[in-house]
Amino acid sequence: MWLLYQFPLCPFSRKVRLLLGEKGIGYDLVRESPWMMRDEFLDLNPAGTTPVMADEERGITLIDSQAMCEYFEETVEKFPLISGTAAGRAEVRRLTAFFDQNFYGDVVGPLLHERMKKRLVERASPDARVLREAMKRANVHMDYMDYLLDHRSWMAGGTLSLADIAAAAHLSVADYLGGIDWAGHEPVKRWYAGFKSRPSFRPLLSERMEVITPPPHYEKPDF
Repeated sequence: MWLLYQFPLCPFSRKVRLLLGEKGIGYDLVRESPWMMRDEFLDLNPAGTTPVMADEERGITLIDSQAMCEYFEETVEKFPLISGTAAGRAEVRRLTAFFDQNFYGDVVGPLLHERMKKRLVERASPDARVLREAMKRANVHMDYMDYLLDHRSWMAGGTLSLADIAAAAHLSVADYLGGIDWAGHEPVKRWYAGFKSRPSFRPLLSERMEVITPPPHYEKPDF
């Protein structure tokens, strides 16, 4: 059985969990707070980041969410999430990187630092200026997502792909932390409402990070 080391608001762990859910792959969760820098966890991943997946019986350890997703794409045929033509697969990978790098760096990373890490670890108040900038950049990125969904059924084309999973993972964390203004983003809102109704997504929406409460609409598919 796979063990997945993660914490509830890790967007990269959510990305992997959504893929595993869509492919029907079983795993057990191990709660890991990477800021604690546990020696046992650092032995698995010296970089000290989540997620990490381990299958002790087979002696396999996977690090980095994209490496994990590619591993299961290559080893599990069910519900392919990087498929189609070479150009189509390139587009899936491009948008997955956009959400993992740009959306995370501009929006999710700052929100996690200000509204989670400062509260739980540093015992400090969030910087309102940083929060305003993160929400402003979220709005710009969602304009781009609206554009994509105005021209496509899903983020990268005609079928659900890893790009949608990455987008939903990061957007869900930003939404939990109150960093998303849904007004004026109906294409993204409709897409996300549909995604929230998928069986793979429901376990994520029911989890909570200690002392941090999401907004009332967070768990509702119809919001």
